[in-house]
Amino acid sequence: MSKTGLNKGPLSGMTGFGRADGALHGWTWSVEARSVNGRSLETRFRGPNGFDSLERLAKAASQARFQRGQVSVGVQARKETAGDALVRINQEALDRYTALAQQLMAQGAAAPTADGLLALRGVIEVAEEGEDTDQRAEVETAMAATIEQALDGLLEARQHEGAQLMPVVSEFVSHIEGLVARAEDEASAQVEVIRDRFTRRMTELAPDAPDLSERIFLEAAALAAKADVREELDRLAAHVASARALLAQPPAGRKLDFLMQEFMREANTLCSKSATTELTAVGLELKAVIEQLREQVQNIE
Repeated sequence: MSKTGLNKGPLSGMTGFGRADGALHGWTWSVEARSVNGRSLETRFRGPNGFDSLERLAKAASQARFQRGQVSVGVQARKETAGDALVRINQEALDRYTALAQQLMAQGAAAPTADGLLALRGVIEVAEEGEDTDQRAEVETAMAATIEQALDGLLEARQHEGAQLMPVVSEFVSHIEGLVARAEDEASAQVEVIRDRFTRRMTELAPDAPDLSERIFLEAAALAAKADVREELDRLAAHVASARALLAQPPAGRKLDFLMQEFMREANTLCSKSATTELTAVGLELKAVIEQLREQVQNIE
């Protein structure tokens, strides 16, 4: 395939549209390929009767280009030359559907109607009288090439979306990095805040207790250890570095999804350990920015 391996290229989004047209031996057709966000790759195909192999080719071409997203490929085709149409029933396909219908009827389903069976894919086959088998094969090959062209257009559209997402996501990552630096500054003041707060509390409750200063020191040290957020800040800084590395080596959507969970876990712990209103404010802002980043990451392949 002409674009095999392109999903290893620049950052890509998951929404887009591509279209291509073709004509050969009196046939004309158009192909539309579109995609939306999805946790994994799912390709759906709709094409003309009598060209059943196109579905397999379309799905293989989609897998060669994309790793995530719900991809839809539709082929509209018609024969321009006039002629007597030869219509026949594919008995083998009809027998398979009939056998399946009997199994469903045994489970209580209603009996199928004749027009319902004939409307199923592959039951009725239509061909132009005198249509050359080799020419039809050539048309099918040309349609397959047009499908690839439409998927190339879809790929280009998704990469354009990725190019627009890149500065937005990078800005959010830089914002998080700045908030982590602010949190580090605020966290350094926590020990003194905790010691002063505990000293006032103990002095109010037991002003005449023996060895009060030593007890205050020990208890304050224990409380400060519980409120130490350096580990969380170190992990947040490491997550920032990981996010930048992933953005530089797409496709990264799945890994970034997981990283967002880790970002939020550390931010929640930071807020729960905070002993100052200033650090709490930074932690809350950090959580808001992480959530905004997570929404953007949902668009990345």
